[in-house]
Order: sequence, then structure tokens, then C-alpha cells
Amino acid sequence: MPTLYDAPSPAPNPRRVRIYLAEKGLGIPTEQLSIVKGEHKSADYLAKYEPGQVPSLELDDGTIIGESVAICRYFEALHPEPPLFGTDALSIATIDMWIRRVEFTLMHTVGQVWMHAHPFTARVVKPQYKDFGESNRAHAMRAMRRFDKALGGSAYVAGPAFTMADIVLLTTLDFAAFIGLPMPEDVPALADWHSRVSVRPSAGV
Repeated sequence: MPTLYDAPSPAPNPRRVRIYLAEKGLGIPTEQLSIVKGEHKSADYLAKYEPGQVPSLELDDGTIIGESVAICRYFEALHPEPPLFGTDALSIATIDMWIRRVEFTLMHTVGQVWMHAHPFTARVVKPQYKDFGESNRAHAMRAMRRFDKALGGSAYVAGPAFTMADIVLLTTLDFAAFIGLPMPEDVPALADWHSRVSVRPSAGV
């Protein structure tokens, strides 16, 4: 049985995998690593997984799969129902497109604020480029407005069904709010979507 190396909220990437597994109804052994305590940078963990990031998935033969979306894709191949990465060429491509848009246009900018303009990370990110970090707040807000526009005509991020793209956006927005980047007031479609997906049982993991 694989082992998932996990970290508690507010870490967004481990939460992606937990939500995905909950949507699938899958339970796997989990080992919690405290990011605050630096357990993901311990010698034992780095010997297993050199990047020292969470989540990661250790298979029975010792193979390690890193990166949250890749871990979820592994489980998708084993457990295709219910589908969260699409079922045909168009839906698969559309979901991938929106995952990449969330990561490149929103998560990246949120990450720059987190790394360079948040007091918590000042202990480990040296040097912090505070002006650069703060400049990304505006980029994050613009990205949220783009997602609001896209959701104006769609029930979910990538179409009529809840998918991995929704999981990636939900965890990113919740982490953004945690670090002081809440959604602006002029995003009614995004706010409505966020309210709907936040009450899914999986969102509470």
C-alpha cells in the first residue's frame, strides 16, 4: 500500500491530494510532516525525496512520486471513477488547460507574496524582496477577476462537472486568503463558485 507524505492546512498542495482522495473515496496510509518544524527538510525525508517538498507518494517498491497533480493522476489511472481529469480528448485537455492557468496566473503570484512579503517566510527566505512580493498582490487580484469572468457562464472551472481544476483553484484561493489575499468584492461568479465547492464534504479535509 502506498504511503502519502502529507502536511496539514494551510499548505495548499497537500490539501489538493486530500480533497482528490476524498472525492474518490480512497483511503491510504498517511505520514504527517510538519512544515513549521521543518520535518520535510529532515535528513531521513531528504534521503527519500531530495526536493524536500510535500506532498509525495511512496510506492511499495520505494518509488517516490512528487507534485500534487502528478500524484492525483497516478490514482486517476488506477481508479478512473468518478472521473476528475476528464473522459475524452477535449475534456482532458480543457481540465489540463485550467489547472495550468490556475498554477501560472494565480498560484505563482500568490506564492511570490508568500515568499517575499509575509513575515512567516522571512525566517527562511533570505533575502526577501519585499517590494517585489507586494507587487504581486495586484497580479493575484487580476487573476481572480479573470477566473470570475470565466465562471460567469460555467458551473465549474472546466465545464459542467467538478474536476481537478476546481480542486486546484479552491486550495489556491483558500491559501491566498490565509496569507492576506482574500477575493476582491467584484467577483460574484467566483464567490458563488467558492461557496458551492466549499460545502462539498471533501473540502473539509
